[in-house]
Amino acid sequence: MRSTGNTLVGTSAAITDLKAEVTRAARSDAKVLITGESGVGKEIVARSIVALSTRADATFVPVNCAGIPETLLESELFGHVRGSFTGAHRDKPGKLEIAAGGTIFLDEIGEMTLRMQGLLLRFLETGEIQKVGAERIAAVVNVRVITATNRILRDLIAHGQFREDLFYRLNVIHIAVPPLRERRDDIPLLIDHFLRRFTSGHSHGPGNGNGSMVRGISADAIAAMTEYSWPGNVRQLENVIERLVVTGPFAVIRSEDLPPELLSRSSRGGRPVRERRRTVADELFKKLVEDRESFWTEVYPLYMDREITRGTVREIVRKGLAETRGSYKIVLRLFNMEGHDYKRFLHFLSKHRCQLPFKDYRQVSAPDQDSF
Repeated sequence: MRSTGNTLVGTSAAITDLKAEVTRAARSDAKVLITGESGVGKEIVARSIVALSTRADATFVPVNCAGIPETLLESELFGHVRGSFTGAHRDKPGKLEIAAGGTIFLDEIGEMTLRMQGLLLRFLETGEIQKVGAERIAAVVNVRVITATNRILRDLIAHGQFREDLFYRLNVIHIAVPPLRERRDDIPLLIDHFLRRFTSGHSHGPGNGNGSMVRGISADAIAAMTEYSWPGNVRQLENVIERLVVTGPFAVIRSEDLPPELLSRSSRGGRPVRERRRTVADELFKKLVEDRESFWTEVYPLYMDREITRGTVREIVRKGLAETRGSYKIVLRLFNMEGHDYKRFLHFLSKHRCQLPFKDYRQVSAPDQDSF
């Protein structure tokens, strides 16, 4: 997802869909909520929206809400007047004022305290800025607001940690960015992209212009990286390629040169073993199977509101089919749906391209076989 400028790298179906959503979001000044795991490139998506919008030449101001304490975040967003607190030696404009006419990107909005959420909600409703320590409104500004989070905000709302009214204010356009493991076809393209970035330059010596010997990556190394599940997503891939370029002793990086956390082989030298981590699909599957929640109340609304991706739904269905040995009818019961929901469930999966071939999960003694 990360790239030079604001171009999204990749040709997979997931990236093609994402590019189309970015283009649609750029046509208006509506608020955008971008969700996805850490490292998927949510800020790049935000910058891509702005680059295609009428505000492309205006100010873009990013703010990491998780990296600033509440007392400082209020001043950072709204500004302060001289003498309002210790160290406030002069009036200072806030990020919202600086972004006037342009766009502000509030990253990790899910980490914002309830008090700050209330202040942000008031700004969204009025456009008014009242600086810390000021007795009156300082300005009314026109700013497009784009927010992002790696949290499921509906869960935070259910636990009283996020304001529902603020969620609906922010969630005018929702874009879910898929994790890298759901678009493995893009990994070779991203590897090539980062390799070219970190080896750019010209040299009169044996290196590539930045002191590195690396000029390429072998096919087996690319295959191993494509097999890996990348828990840190594109950010992790970018860091790994940079590390390999800086430390690589040969012109071509081989699979044995990859970091140990990336490549784990069996004692017999088999294929790389995919790293395993608990995912959103795992959490939702647990809610269905262990907490006895219904697919229609837990998974369906998140997908329709674009808070989870098609890949997440497919992974949940895969887990269900593996558990039931390929029976969609038993999956129906496993996911706590009524018998009359069978056709509706299959229609939903087919319409949204979430269906999986049940035969892949059949066993000799598979119960209640059915077709899809």
